[in-house]
Amino acid sequence: MSVIEGDAQGSIDEVAEEDVEGDTEGDAVSVVASRTERGGSGDPTPAEDLLYGVIRRLWPLHRTVVRAVEHELAGTGMTAGEHALLDVLRSEGPQTVPQLARTMGLDRQPVQRWVNHAAELGLVVTAPNPAHRRSSLIRLTTEGTAALGGIQAFEASELRRRLADLPAGDVRTALHVLDRLGEEFRHLANGPRGAPEESDSQGSCGSGGNSDDNGITPASPHQVHKGRPAR
Repeated sequence: MSVIEGDAQGSIDEVAEEDVEGDTEGDAVSVVASRTERGGSGDPTPAEDLLYGVIRRLWPLHRTVVRAVEHELAGTGMTAGEHALLDVLRSEGPQTVPQLARTMGLDRQPVQRWVNHAAELGLVVTAPNPAHRRSSLIRLTTEGTAALGGIQAFEASELRRRLADLPAGDVRTALHVLDRLGEEFRHLANGPRGAPEESDSQGSCGSGGNSDDNGITPASPHQVHKGRPAR
């Protein structure tokens, strides 16, 4: 199917379910818990308790954010997935569909559907790809740039109003933690089930690596975006 159909709930389910590719938040917690148990350390450390708290919040937070974005996009013809697609194109520049899928951490099929629908809305177009004749680049149109600009302008206003009491340092720390969690869970998702136990026991002793006393090393920050068109 080349065009995304359905109401907001259908889009929510598509983003939420395909984004995690069948995993659930409970599965993620189970993976971390099993690694802790294999390490023989018994009860989680205070740092691990905090990490569990972060992980347990990610799934409901993701669903809530997608619902909020779908609510704000009502009447635009866009879904949350297509909105995220436009945001990637604006921040990263023209990309092929496979490149977009890798950037967004999704399978190619939903990304292709979003591209097709965004093209029907006049938000994106295909362009020749000098590096690969068979794989066209997807780029924003003037209309797509304007639509996303309106969404982000409203977002910036709402973030300033609603989160003015949140220190920038706290946000940077949150980005570091989320980046590191994403990096480690990508290793877990792509590696063989049942990782070597030796690395767990060494890590718990705090020896080696560039991590701090809690075994948490910051990674480079990344942007997260949501919003709605300007009224």
